[in-house]
This record gives sequence, structure tokens and C-alpha cells, in this order.
Amino acid sequence: MVMQCLSSNKNYIIVVAGGLGLRLKSDIPKQFLPICGKPILMRTLERIRQFSNDINIILVLPKQHQNYWQLLCREYGFDIKHKIVDGGKERFYSVKNALDTIDINEDAIVGVHDGVRPLVSLRVLGECYETARIKGSAIPAVNPVESIRFGKEDIKNDVKTISYNRDLVWLVQTPQCFELKRLKQAYNQPFNKRFTDDASVVESIGYRVDLVEGNRENIKITNSIDIAYAELLLNDFKD
Repeated sequence: MVMQCLSSNKNYIIVVAGGLGLRLKSDIPKQFLPICGKPILMRTLERIRQFSNDINIILVLPKQHQNYWQLLCREYGFDIKHKIVDGGKERFYSVKNALDTIDINEDAIVGVHDGVRPLVSLRVLGECYETARIKGSAIPAVNPVESIRFGKEDIKNDVKTISYNRDLVWLVQTPQCFELKRLKQAYNQPFNKRFTDDASVVESIGYRVDLVEGNRENIKITNSIDIAYAELLLNDFKD
């Protein structure tokens, strides 16, 4: 059973889509590349709308990509309502720009989601928002299945296997969901290079972040293999 957002008209999701497609060696930013005949970013927004008809979608795009996105929306007849906000130099500033458009007085839960994660499950979306409503924060994560080695890439003969309990290690996904006031407070601090995601920003001011079991299909598309894998998953994806 999928849990829908409570008071969903007061909830938001910030979709960050600032990729340049460098790893894909593409002239087209990766969020605009097609999977199963439709741009990845559209697939992601469709997934969010499938979860909730009322959630407010804020799409963060680099200014130089916005005209192209509008062109794609017209070409594909894409009419899911969303607000577009300018992206920043770092992901931190992109999220901050989006947060600045939300009234601090609102009693809202805000999720932050990667624009190139179109295969998040409805269960994960529901559990993240519900857990954040109860506990103040929630991020999805899964345990790794591979062994891990650590060391410098240019000294391959000095790379060591890390011995670890897989049950105690988590690979973090999105959406990462928080009470609005808590997230705004965290993003009012100066940027720090140690911020790797929204959870690390929130934890840096002393808040605890709770985990929700993610879904393994919820991959972040970054290269051509990911696109091929996502197409296979999309054709047979069930929550």
C-alpha cells in the first residue's frame, strides 16, 4: 500500500536537474536524453505526479537550459504543472534558490530529488514524506552488495579491500525529505565542500536524519549503461 502525502497541497518536491552530460559525452544534458522515447526528466516528473496530483513541483534548471526544456515540453505535449527556478553554481545553491521561493511560514514537507532518477518507487516516495512528517526528516537508502576497495587510482598495487558489515553501510538515494523550516535553517548557513547531499547539510546543524528502505531500481542515470539499464527496468517496472 502506497502512503500518499498528508495535506499534500502544502508539500513540495524540488527536482534538481543541472547535469551537463559530460560522462555520457553528449552535447545534450543528460536529463534531456530519452529513455523509451521520452526525456529522462519528463519520466521523473511523471513519476512524481503519479505519486501525488497535488504536490508542488519546483524544477531547478541552469538558465541556459530553460529555453530548450520549454521547447521539449511543447514538442512532447508535456503539461505537468511545475515552477522553474534558476540553478546555481553548486547543487547547494540550486536547492537554496528553490527553497527561497517557498514561504517559511508554511507547515510543509519538502523533498529534494535528482532529475535523473525516474525509477523511484511510489512506496519510497510515500514512506519518505510520511516519515519526514512524523520525525522531521527521511532519506531512502539501500545496502551495498559489492565488496569495496579503497586507495588512489594511480597506485593500483596499493588498493586495499575494506572489511565491513554490509548491513551497516548504506547507499543513499533521493528524494530526501525534511520539514520545511528545518531545511531552510540548514540552507541558511554558508556553503561547505563537505556537503554531498541535503542530508549532510541538515546534519551539519545538529539534526538527526532517519533512513527509509529505498528501491534498487532508483538509479541515478549518469552514463550510457545506466540509460540502457533504465530502459529495461522501465519496460517492466512495478511498485
